Amino acid sequence: MSDRRAFVAGNWKMNSDRAGAVALAEGVADLAKNEAWHCEVGIAPAFVHLDAVGRALRAKNSLVRLGAQDMYPGGNGAFTGEVSAAMLKDLGVDFVLVGHSERRHVIGEGEDVIAGKVRGVLDAGLTCVLCVGEKLDEREVGKTDAVNERQLRSALAGVSAGEAERVVIAYEPVWAIGTGKVASPADAQEAHAAVRGVLADIFDAGTAAGIRIQYGGSMKPGNAVELLAQGDIDGGLIGGAALEAESFAGICRGAE
Repeated sequence: MSDRRAFVAGNWKMNSDRAGAVALAEGVADLAKNEAWHCEVGIAPAFVHLDAVGRALRAKNSLVRLGAQDMYPGGNGAFTGEVSAAMLKDLGVDFVLVGHSERRHVIGEGEDVIAGKVRGVLDAGLTCVLCVGEKLDEREVGKTDAVNERQLRSALAGVSAGEAERVVIAYEPVWAIGTGKVASPADAQEAHAAVRGVLADIFDAGTAAGIRIQYGGSMKPGNAVELLAQGDIDGGLIGGAALEAESFAGICRGAE
């Protein structure tokens, strides 16, 4: 792992009920405080649990960051079913996931929509966790780097080097999400290094060196240390392994 401080974020997706979400947040907050992990830690519950989870974190005086899984890029108004940045900030949210593979490939969000959301997150003064990654068929024909580059350039068009300080990239090999499969540390590092190279071309080498790139492909306590030891892997975007506090803690310990 480089000298960039790792950022480990739990994406709870559409899981849990209110009581379970609060209990999980409290468990993560207690472990983070008692063990003093050497990384930034965030959790992104479902929209309907954000208020309760935020209250639980504040009650613990926790430094665990509160994130949202998505956001509508426009201001408040007649957008039925959507959630604005102003609403999220009112609940204490400070980072937002954009372009997660499930938003791209299940919900059907196109690159123009994702770019608009990146712009909206940054304009609101929040941190954007931009997800990129290839599907299995793309990987099999050697298009991993090309897919990542296309998604990066589209989403970050018009983002300044100064704004990039509030951008985190999450590399998600789509074929590894929720499948239990994981890229080898060497393969993950190769993809991350290529992503950083694209960032250097979009911005500059210094800016790219400061942007954290998370690995989002089934990181678990058992493989976290080896993955996080790679030079361009600066944390993880954690799905299933984040749904139990001790499992999530095992990954955060790996960042040490």
